[in-house]
Amino acid sequence: MYLIRRAKVEDVSTLTKLARMVHFINLPPNKDMIGLKIAASRDSFRKAAAGTGKREDRPKRLHEPGEVRGYSEGVADSDVFMFVLEDTETGSVLGTSQLIAQMGGPGNPNYGFKLERREFFADDIKTGTSHVVARLHADESGPTEIGGLILQPAARGARLGRLLSFIRFHFIGMRRELFADRVLAEMMAPISDDGRSLFWEYVGQRFIPLSYTEADVQCGRSRQFISALLPHEDIYLSLLPPEARDGVGEVHPETLPARRMLEKLGFTFCGVVDPFDAGPMLDAVTDDIPLLKLTSSREMAGVVEESACDSEGIVSMMRKDGEFLAVSAPMKIEGKGLVSIPAEHAEALGVRAGDELGVTDLTNGFGPTTTGGAASGGKAEKVS
Repeated sequence: MYLIRRAKVEDVSTLTKLARMVHFINLPPNKDMIGLKIAASRDSFRKAAAGTGKREDRPKRLHEPGEVRGYSEGVADSDVFMFVLEDTETGSVLGTSQLIAQMGGPGNPNYGFKLERREFFADDIKTGTSHVVARLHADESGPTEIGGLILQPAARGARLGRLLSFIRFHFIGMRRELFADRVLAEMMAPISDDGRSLFWEYVGQRFIPLSYTEADVQCGRSRQFISALLPHEDIYLSLLPPEARDGVGEVHPETLPARRMLEKLGFTFCGVVDPFDAGPMLDAVTDDIPLLKLTSSREMAGVVEESACDSEGIVSMMRKDGEFLAVSAPMKIEGKGLVSIPAEHAEALGVRAGDELGVTDLTNGFGPTTTGGAASGGKAEKVS
């Protein structure tokens, strides 16, 4: 059986190995930084279980003029939730995903290039042209961000990547008060195996004297250099070589399943791309995401034979100490806010009759989360 749980200190080594598979700002291949993020995640789960940490209750940090915190430090202004996927038979951690309650905010923007079209026409020769330009954009709205989804290549093919993705929306649905009214996802752009980005080499590096990887690492410390060094005027993409221009707003082939999954959930391209690799940013109105509408709190009525179940979805529990566990399970949804699940799933969650469970019914429209199909993973979501 596969179990979703919150990340723990003993996962540091495995998560560090997973981090080496991709180029994620929010999961750097550094044991100390991952350890700090796991500690922050533990505290966030504890606050969520205690009913604290609501958006309006968060202390507002004052930022110095011109100070733009790095992604790693920036999550200190928010709650971060790190989930891991564990094979209960072997105890192995197969993947991870993340949820950041609020990324950035007033005085601490997230940067991107906003794509706009410029139209030109010459009356004397009766000819016009159209050009797409990229203009530096600072978003201070502080959206919730999803990201950091990585799945071991050997674990693909059982829709485990989908489970790792869906668990974040399940959690938002169970603790809606903790999250913003918009959810953002930055998708991984076409990046070479050795960590090179054509867009960075033809645009970013012309203004910022760092390699793509060096700039990515620097973003974990501070992002002030982005606004200070990148031009604030229009950048005409028609001036780029076709191979660099064609990749703007596109995703890595391994990222396509993740993008399609999010688009099925109502995410759309918001016209902004990452300022380094030009990967697209997708967003959605939180309350319009269908998985949230399918998520509810139910009391466990008891155990039931799998043959008697008529639904399928995600079932979770959260203890008072912040321990969070979830499984993909068959279920029998009953009236008066009750649900029954098979004994083996109840045992995995450590629950019994009368306990409060979180339930996302995926029977209609989304299907089971861990049987058949292909899983997303690897270079899926860049999200910072």
